Amino acid sequence: MSESHNEVDISKLTFEQLKKIRAYLGKLIEAGGSDLHVKSNSIIRARINGTIIPFSGSILAYEDAMTLTKEILRGRYAELVEKKEVDLVYQFDEKTRFRVNIFFQTDGPSAVFRVIPMDIPTFEKMKYPEVMRSFTKEERGLILVTGVTGSGKSTTLAAMINEINYRDKRHIITIEDPIEFVHKDRGCIINQRSVGQDTLSFDRALRAALREDPDIILVGEMRDRETVELALHAADTGHLVFSTLHTIDAKETINRIVAMFPTEEQNRVRLSLATVLKGIISQRLIPTINNKRVAAFEILVKTPTIEKLILENRDYEIRDTIEKGREYYKSQSFDQHILDIYNEGLITREKAKDYATSASDLELKMSGLNASKTHDENGQIIKKEKAQTSEEDIFDLKR
Repeated sequence: MSESHNEVDISKLTFEQLKKIRAYLGKLIEAGGSDLHVKSNSIIRARINGTIIPFSGSILAYEDAMTLTKEILRGRYAELVEKKEVDLVYQFDEKTRFRVNIFFQTDGPSAVFRVIPMDIPTFEKMKYPEVMRSFTKEERGLILVTGVTGSGKSTTLAAMINEINYRDKRHIITIEDPIEFVHKDRGCIINQRSVGQDTLSFDRALRAALREDPDIILVGEMRDRETVELALHAADTGHLVFSTLHTIDAKETINRIVAMFPTEEQNRVRLSLATVLKGIISQRLIPTINNKRVAAFEILVKTPTIEKLILENRDYEIRDTIEKGREYYKSQSFDQHILDIYNEGLITREKAKDYATSASDLELKMSGLNASKTHDENGQIIKKEKAQTSEEDIFDLKR
Protein backbone atom coordinates (compact mmCIF):
# COMPACT_ATOMS: atom_id res chain seq x y z
CA MET A 1 0.00 0.00 0.00
CA SER A 2 1.21 3.52 -0.66
CA GLU A 3 2.04 5.88 2.16
CA SER A 4 -1.21 7.82 1.63
CA HIS A 5 -3.23 4.73 2.50
CA ASN A 6 -1.63 4.74 5.93
CA GLU A 7 -2.91 8.17 6.84
CA VAL A 8 -6.39 8.81 8.22
CA ASP A 9 -7.98 12.25 8.07
CA ILE A 10 -10.29 11.97 11.07
CA SER A 11 -12.14 15.16 10.09
CA LYS A 12 -13.49 13.37 7.00
CA LEU A 13 -14.87 10.36 8.88
CA THR A 14 -18.63 10.26 9.47
CA PHE A 15 -18.52 7.22 11.79
CA GLU A 16 -21.66 5.87 10.10
CA GLN A 17 -20.17 2.37 9.80
CA LEU A 18 -19.17 2.36 13.47
CA LYS A 19 -22.72 3.37 14.41
CA LYS A 20 -24.06 0.36 12.50
CA ILE A 21 -21.59 -1.98 14.24
CA ARG A 22 -22.52 -0.50 17.63
CA ALA A 23 -26.12 -1.49 16.92
CA TYR A 24 -25.00 -5.08 16.30
CA LEU A 25 -22.87 -5.00 19.46
CA GLY A 26 -25.93 -3.89 21.43
CA LYS A 27 -27.90 -6.74 19.89
CA LEU A 28 -25.10 -9.17 20.85
CA ILE A 29 -25.14 -8.00 24.48
CA GLU A 30 -28.93 -8.28 24.62
CA ALA A 31 -28.74 -11.87 23.31
CA GLY A 32 -26.06 -12.83 25.83
CA GLY A 33 -23.56 -13.60 23.06
CA SER A 34 -19.79 -13.65 23.37
CA ASP A 35 -18.39 -12.57 19.96
CA LEU A 36 -19.33 -10.46 16.96
CA HIS A 37 -17.67 -11.39 13.63
CA VAL A 38 -17.38 -8.61 11.07
CA LYS A 39 -15.95 -9.67 7.70
CA SER A 40 -15.49 -7.75 4.47
CA ASN A 41 -17.77 -9.01 1.68
CA SER A 42 -19.80 -11.10 4.10
CA ILE A 43 -22.72 -10.79 6.50
CA ILE A 44 -22.32 -9.97 10.19
CA ARG A 45 -22.33 -13.06 12.43
CA ALA A 46 -22.39 -13.62 16.18
CA ARG A 47 -21.43 -16.41 18.56
CA ILE A 48 -24.23 -17.14 21.02
CA ASN A 49 -24.01 -20.05 23.46
CA GLY A 50 -21.03 -21.33 21.51
CA THR A 51 -22.73 -21.36 18.09
CA ILE A 52 -22.11 -18.86 15.27
CA ILE A 53 -25.34 -17.52 13.78
CA PRO A 54 -26.19 -14.88 11.11
CA PHE A 55 -26.82 -11.43 12.57
CA SER A 56 -27.46 -9.38 9.44
CA GLY A 57 -29.09 -9.96 6.07
CA SER A 58 -26.85 -7.64 4.07
CA ILE A 59 -23.26 -7.95 2.91
CA LEU A 60 -20.62 -5.61 4.37
CA ALA A 61 -18.94 -4.18 1.29
CA TYR A 62 -15.15 -3.98 1.07
CA GLU A 63 -15.20 -0.16 1.03
CA ASP A 64 -17.43 -0.03 4.12
CA ALA A 65 -15.18 -2.51 5.94
CA MET A 66 -12.13 -0.36 5.16
CA THR A 67 -13.97 2.73 6.42
CA LEU A 68 -14.96 0.89 9.60
CA THR A 69 -11.35 -0.01 10.40
CA LYS A 70 -10.37 3.65 10.05
CA GLU A 71 -13.26 4.77 12.27
CA ILE A 72 -12.27 2.30 14.98
CA LEU A 73 -8.48 2.65 14.77
CA ARG A 74 -8.14 6.33 13.78
CA GLY A 75 -4.47 7.12 14.48
CA ARG A 76 -3.61 3.42 14.81
CA TYR A 77 -4.67 2.60 11.24
CA ALA A 78 -1.05 2.85 10.08
CA GLU A 79 -0.22 0.13 12.62
CA LEU A 80 -2.77 -2.18 10.97
CA VAL A 81 -1.28 -1.52 7.54
CA GLU A 82 2.21 -2.31 8.85
CA LYS A 83 1.50 -5.30 11.11
CA LYS A 84 -1.60 -6.68 9.30
CA GLU A 85 -3.40 -7.21 12.64
CA VAL A 86 -4.09 -5.03 15.69
CA ASP A 87 -5.44 -5.75 19.18
CA LEU A 88 -7.36 -3.13 21.13
CA VAL A 89 -10.06 -2.68 23.75
CA TYR A 90 -13.24 -0.86 22.68
CA GLN A 91 -15.37 0.78 25.36
CA PHE A 92 -19.02 0.26 24.41
CA ASP A 93 -20.67 1.81 27.47
CA GLU A 94 -20.20 2.03 31.25
CA LYS A 95 -20.96 -1.67 31.72
CA THR A 96 -19.34 -3.34 28.72
CA ARG A 97 -16.04 -3.33 26.86
CA PHE A 98 -14.91 -5.43 23.92
CA ARG A 99 -11.57 -7.01 23.19
CA VAL A 100 -11.12 -6.41 19.46
CA ASN A 101 -8.77 -7.96 16.92
CA ILE A 102 -8.75 -6.34 13.48
CA PHE A 103 -6.89 -8.15 10.71
CA PHE A 104 -6.55 -8.46 6.96
CA GLN A 105 -7.76 -11.57 5.11
CA THR A 106 -8.28 -12.49 1.45
CA ASP A 107 -11.47 -10.44 1.01
CA GLY A 108 -10.26 -7.40 2.95
CA PRO A 109 -10.37 -6.41 6.63
CA SER A 110 -12.16 -8.41 9.32
CA ALA A 111 -12.77 -7.77 13.00
CA VAL A 112 -13.80 -9.90 15.94
CA PHE A 113 -15.33 -8.21 18.99
CA ARG A 114 -15.33 -10.25 22.22
CA VAL A 115 -17.44 -9.15 25.20
CA ILE A 116 -15.56 -8.16 28.35
CA PRO A 117 -18.02 -7.56 31.21
CA MET A 118 -17.09 -4.69 33.51
CA ASP A 119 -18.27 -6.58 36.58
CA ILE A 120 -15.47 -8.61 38.15
CA PRO A 121 -16.65 -12.24 38.61
CA THR A 122 -16.71 -13.67 42.14
CA PHE A 123 -16.45 -17.21 43.46
CA GLU A 124 -19.97 -16.94 44.82
CA LYS A 125 -21.48 -15.83 41.51
CA MET A 126 -19.56 -18.33 39.39
CA LYS A 127 -20.07 -21.25 41.83
CA TYR A 128 -16.55 -22.57 41.37
CA PRO A 129 -15.50 -25.76 43.17
CA GLU A 130 -14.28 -24.74 46.63
CA VAL A 131 -10.83 -26.29 46.08
CA MET A 132 -10.13 -23.51 43.57
CA ARG A 133 -10.40 -20.97 46.38
CA SER A 134 -7.62 -22.80 48.24
CA PHE A 135 -5.25 -22.03 45.33
CA THR A 136 -5.66 -18.30 46.04
CA LYS A 137 -4.36 -18.87 49.57
CA GLU A 138 -1.00 -20.25 48.44
CA GLU A 139 1.99 -18.12 49.37
CA ARG A 140 4.14 -19.22 46.42
CA GLY A 141 4.16 -21.59 43.48
CA LEU A 142 2.53 -21.93 40.05
CA ILE A 143 -1.22 -22.13 39.33
CA LEU A 144 -2.24 -22.82 35.72
CA VAL A 145 -5.66 -22.30 34.12
CA THR A 146 -6.05 -24.12 30.81
CA GLY A 147 -8.59 -24.76 28.08
CA VAL A 148 -9.40 -23.95 24.48
CA THR A 149 -10.09 -20.40 23.34
CA GLY A 150 -13.34 -19.13 24.82
CA SER A 151 -13.51 -21.68 27.62
CA GLY A 152 -13.45 -19.08 30.40
CA LYS A 153 -9.79 -18.91 31.43
CA SER A 154 -9.70 -15.10 31.78
CA THR A 155 -12.91 -15.13 33.81
CA THR A 156 -11.50 -17.71 36.21
CA LEU A 157 -8.24 -15.80 36.64
CA ALA A 158 -10.14 -12.55 37.25
CA ALA A 159 -12.24 -14.22 39.95
CA MET A 160 -9.11 -15.56 41.66
CA ILE A 161 -7.37 -12.17 41.61
CA ASN A 162 -10.57 -10.54 42.88
CA GLU A 163 -10.72 -13.04 45.75
CA ILE A 164 -7.17 -12.17 46.78
CA ASN A 165 -7.75 -8.44 46.31
CA TYR A 166 -10.61 -8.35 48.84
CA ARG A 167 -9.06 -10.77 51.33
CA ASP A 168 -5.33 -9.98 51.48
CA LYS A 169 -2.87 -7.11 51.52
CA ARG A 170 -0.40 -7.95 48.77
CA HIS A 171 1.19 -6.52 45.62
CA ILE A 172 -0.21 -8.04 42.41
CA ILE A 173 1.26 -7.43 38.95
CA THR A 174 -0.67 -8.62 35.89
CA ILE A 175 0.78 -8.87 32.37
CA GLU A 176 -2.00 -9.23 29.80
CA ASP A 177 -2.63 -8.93 26.07
CA PRO A 178 -4.87 -6.99 26.24
CA ILE A 179 -6.19 -6.19 29.73
CA GLU A 180 -9.73 -7.54 29.98
CA PHE A 181 -11.01 -7.20 33.56
CA VAL A 182 -9.88 -3.99 35.26
CA HIS A 183 -9.23 -4.42 38.98
CA LYS A 184 -9.32 -1.54 41.47
CA ASP A 185 -7.07 -1.53 44.52
CA ARG A 186 -8.93 -2.97 47.50
CA GLY A 187 -6.74 -4.63 50.08
CA CYS A 188 -4.06 -5.15 47.44
CA ILE A 189 -2.02 -2.94 45.16
CA ILE A 190 -2.72 -4.13 41.61
CA ASN A 191 -0.56 -2.96 38.70
CA GLN A 192 -1.96 -4.13 35.36
CA ARG A 193 0.30 -3.96 32.31
CA SER A 194 -0.90 -4.39 28.73
CA VAL A 195 1.53 -5.92 26.22
CA GLY A 196 2.08 -3.45 23.39
CA GLN A 197 0.85 -0.48 25.38
CA ASP A 198 2.66 -0.69 28.74
CA THR A 199 5.39 -3.22 27.90
CA LEU A 200 6.89 -4.71 24.76
CA SER A 201 6.45 -8.41 25.57
CA PHE A 202 5.42 -10.95 28.21
CA ASP A 203 8.97 -12.08 28.95
CA ARG A 204 10.29 -8.51 29.19
CA ALA A 205 7.52 -7.50 31.62
CA LEU A 206 7.94 -10.71 33.63
CA ARG A 207 11.66 -10.13 33.98
CA ALA A 208 11.00 -6.56 35.15
CA ALA A 209 8.27 -7.73 37.55
CA LEU A 210 10.84 -9.63 39.60
CA ARG A 211 12.40 -6.25 40.45
CA GLU A 212 9.08 -4.61 41.36
CA ASP A 213 8.47 -6.23 44.77
CA PRO A 214 5.51 -8.42 43.74
CA ASP A 215 3.82 -11.06 45.88
CA ILE A 216 1.68 -12.33 42.99
CA ILE A 217 2.31 -12.23 39.24
CA LEU A 218 -0.35 -13.01 36.65
CA VAL A 219 1.01 -13.83 33.19
CA GLY A 220 -1.86 -13.73 30.69
CA GLU A 221 -0.42 -16.56 28.61
CA MET A 222 2.76 -18.63 28.59
CA ARG A 223 3.37 -18.44 24.85
CA ASP A 224 7.04 -19.34 24.55
CA ARG A 225 9.93 -21.07 26.26
CA GLU A 226 11.46 -17.90 27.68
CA THR A 227 8.20 -16.88 29.37
CA VAL A 228 7.78 -20.39 30.81
CA GLU A 229 11.36 -20.32 32.11
CA LEU A 230 10.82 -16.96 33.80
CA ALA A 231 7.47 -18.03 35.28
CA LEU A 232 9.05 -21.17 36.77
CA HIS A 233 11.88 -19.06 38.16
CA ALA A 234 9.46 -16.53 39.67
CA ALA A 235 7.48 -19.33 41.34
CA ASP A 236 10.71 -20.91 42.61
CA THR A 237 11.92 -17.65 44.16
CA GLY A 238 8.92 -17.18 46.45
CA HIS A 239 6.21 -15.65 44.25
CA LEU A 240 2.72 -16.93 43.50
CA VAL A 241 2.36 -17.08 39.72
CA PHE A 242 -0.90 -17.50 37.78
CA SER A 243 -0.92 -18.16 34.04
CA THR A 244 -2.80 -19.86 31.20
CA LEU A 245 -2.09 -22.37 28.45
CA HIS A 246 -4.21 -23.50 25.50
CA THR A 247 -4.24 -27.17 26.54
CA ILE A 248 -7.16 -29.56 26.97
CA ASP A 249 -6.35 -31.14 30.35
CA ALA A 250 -3.79 -31.43 33.14
CA LYS A 251 -1.78 -34.21 31.50
CA GLU A 252 -1.39 -32.32 28.22
CA THR A 253 -0.49 -29.15 30.13
CA ILE A 254 2.52 -30.82 31.71
CA ASN A 255 3.52 -32.40 28.38
CA ARG A 256 3.24 -29.05 26.58
CA ILE A 257 5.45 -27.22 29.08
CA VAL A 258 8.14 -29.90 29.03
CA ALA A 259 8.02 -30.19 25.21
CA MET A 260 8.85 -26.48 24.84
CA PHE A 261 12.41 -27.29 25.89
CA PRO A 262 15.19 -29.26 24.13
CA THR A 263 15.45 -32.93 25.09
CA GLU A 264 18.60 -32.39 27.13
CA GLU A 265 16.80 -29.81 29.31
CA GLN A 266 13.54 -31.66 29.86
CA ASN A 267 14.58 -33.49 33.05
CA ARG A 268 15.56 -30.13 34.60
CA VAL A 269 12.22 -28.62 33.60
CA ARG A 270 10.33 -31.60 35.05
CA LEU A 271 12.19 -31.14 38.34
CA SER A 272 11.37 -27.42 38.39
CA LEU A 273 7.71 -27.96 37.44
CA ALA A 274 7.24 -30.77 39.96
CA THR A 275 8.65 -28.51 42.67
CA VAL A 276 6.71 -25.28 42.04
CA LEU A 277 3.39 -26.50 40.60
CA LYS A 278 0.48 -26.12 43.03
CA GLY A 279 -2.48 -26.84 40.78
CA ILE A 280 -3.94 -27.00 37.28
CA ILE A 281 -7.52 -25.96 36.48
CA SER A 282 -8.72 -27.11 33.04
CA GLN A 283 -12.08 -25.96 31.67
CA ARG A 284 -14.64 -27.04 29.07
CA LEU A 285 -17.96 -25.35 28.34
CA ILE A 286 -20.80 -27.81 27.64
CA PRO A 287 -24.14 -26.87 26.03
CA THR A 288 -27.03 -27.49 28.44
CA ILE A 289 -30.56 -28.72 27.77
CA ASN A 290 -31.88 -25.13 27.97
CA ASN A 291 -29.43 -23.74 25.40
CA LYS A 292 -26.99 -22.25 27.86
CA ARG A 293 -23.54 -23.55 28.75
CA VAL A 294 -22.15 -25.03 31.95
CA ALA A 295 -18.46 -25.28 32.83
CA ALA A 296 -16.85 -28.62 33.56
CA PHE A 297 -13.56 -28.51 35.46
CA GLU A 298 -10.64 -30.89 35.74
CA ILE A 299 -8.67 -29.91 38.83
CA LEU A 300 -5.20 -31.24 39.59
CA VAL A 301 -4.00 -30.64 43.14
CA LYS A 302 -0.27 -31.20 43.53
CA THR A 303 0.34 -34.09 45.94
CA PRO A 304 3.47 -36.16 46.67
CA THR A 305 2.20 -38.74 44.18
CA ILE A 306 1.56 -36.15 41.45
CA GLU A 307 5.02 -34.66 42.06
CA LYS A 308 6.58 -38.13 41.66
CA LEU A 309 4.67 -38.81 38.44
CA ILE A 310 5.87 -35.53 36.90
CA LEU A 311 9.47 -36.22 37.94
CA GLU A 312 9.44 -39.76 36.58
CA ASN A 313 7.73 -38.88 33.26
CA ARG A 314 4.67 -40.96 34.14
CA ASP A 315 2.16 -38.41 32.91
CA TYR A 316 -0.13 -41.19 31.61
CA GLU A 317 -0.97 -42.01 35.26
CA ILE A 318 -2.01 -38.48 36.18
CA ARG A 319 -5.72 -38.74 35.31
CA ASP A 320 -6.22 -41.88 37.43
CA THR A 321 -4.36 -40.24 40.31
CA ILE A 322 -6.56 -37.14 40.06
CA GLU A 323 -9.68 -39.31 40.25
CA LYS A 324 -8.40 -41.31 43.22
CA GLY A 325 -7.62 -38.10 45.11
CA ARG A 326 -11.12 -36.63 44.82
CA GLU A 327 -12.37 -37.50 48.29
CA TYR A 328 -9.22 -36.54 50.20
CA TYR A 329 -7.62 -33.77 48.08
CA LYS A 330 -10.81 -32.51 46.31
CA SER A 331 -9.19 -33.04 42.90
CA GLN A 332 -11.40 -34.20 40.04
CA SER A 333 -11.13 -35.35 36.44
CA PHE A 334 -13.29 -33.99 33.65
CA ASP A 335 -15.22 -37.25 33.48
CA GLN A 336 -16.01 -37.14 37.20
CA HIS A 337 -17.34 -33.59 36.98
CA ILE A 338 -19.20 -34.21 33.70
CA LEU A 339 -20.91 -37.20 35.33
CA ASP A 340 -22.00 -34.92 38.21
CA ILE A 341 -23.40 -32.38 35.75
CA TYR A 342 -25.19 -35.14 33.83
CA ASN A 343 -26.70 -36.57 37.02
CA GLU A 344 -28.00 -33.11 37.92
CA GLY A 345 -30.02 -33.19 34.71
CA LEU A 346 -28.25 -30.24 33.10
CA ILE A 347 -26.84 -31.95 30.00
CA THR A 348 -27.84 -34.81 27.73
CA ARG A 349 -26.11 -38.16 27.57
CA GLU A 350 -24.78 -37.31 24.10
CA LYS A 351 -23.25 -33.99 25.20
CA ALA A 352 -21.71 -35.67 28.24
CA LYS A 353 -19.94 -38.18 26.02
CA ASP A 354 -18.98 -35.53 23.44
CA TYR A 355 -17.06 -33.53 26.04
CA ALA A 356 -15.68 -36.42 28.10
CA THR A 357 -12.00 -37.33 28.08
CA SER A 358 -12.97 -41.00 27.71
CA ALA A 359 -16.49 -41.41 26.29
CA SER A 360 -16.42 -45.19 26.76
CA ASP A 361 -15.46 -44.95 30.44
CA LEU A 362 -18.11 -42.30 31.04
CA GLU A 363 -20.70 -44.45 29.27
CA LEU A 364 -20.08 -47.21 31.79
CA LYS A 365 -20.40 -44.80 34.71
CA MET A 366 -23.59 -43.27 33.32
CA SER A 367 -25.10 -46.72 33.05
CA GLY A 368 -24.67 -47.22 36.79
CA LEU A 369 -27.10 -46.51 39.61
CA ASN A 370 -26.20 -42.83 39.97
CA ALA A 371 -27.30 -41.95 36.46
CA SER A 372 -30.71 -43.52 36.96
CA LYS A 373 -31.69 -40.84 39.44
CA THR A 374 -32.30 -38.18 36.79
CA HIS A 375 -32.25 -40.07 33.49
CA ASP A 376 -34.26 -42.95 32.05
CA GLU A 377 -32.79 -46.02 30.40
CA ASN A 378 -32.39 -44.15 27.11
CA GLY A 379 -30.43 -41.34 28.73
CA GLN A 380 -33.31 -38.88 28.52
CA ILE A 381 -33.75 -36.42 31.37
CA ILE A 382 -36.54 -37.27 33.81
CA LYS A 383 -38.58 -34.20 34.71
CA LYS A 384 -38.25 -34.33 38.46
CA GLU A 385 -38.25 -31.33 40.73
CA LYS A 386 -35.10 -32.64 42.40
CA ALA A 387 -33.26 -32.58 39.09
CA GLN A 388 -34.14 -29.00 38.29
CA THR A 389 -31.51 -26.32 38.67
CA SER A 390 -32.12 -22.59 38.59
CA GLU A 391 -30.57 -20.45 35.88
CA GLU A 392 -28.28 -18.99 38.51
CA ASP A 393 -26.63 -22.40 38.82
CA ILE A 394 -25.80 -22.43 35.12
CA PHE A 395 -23.24 -19.85 34.22
CA ASP A 396 -21.91 -18.89 30.85
CA LEU A 397 -18.19 -18.07 30.83
CA LYS A 398 -17.74 -15.90 27.78
CA ARG A 399 -14.01 -15.43 28.00
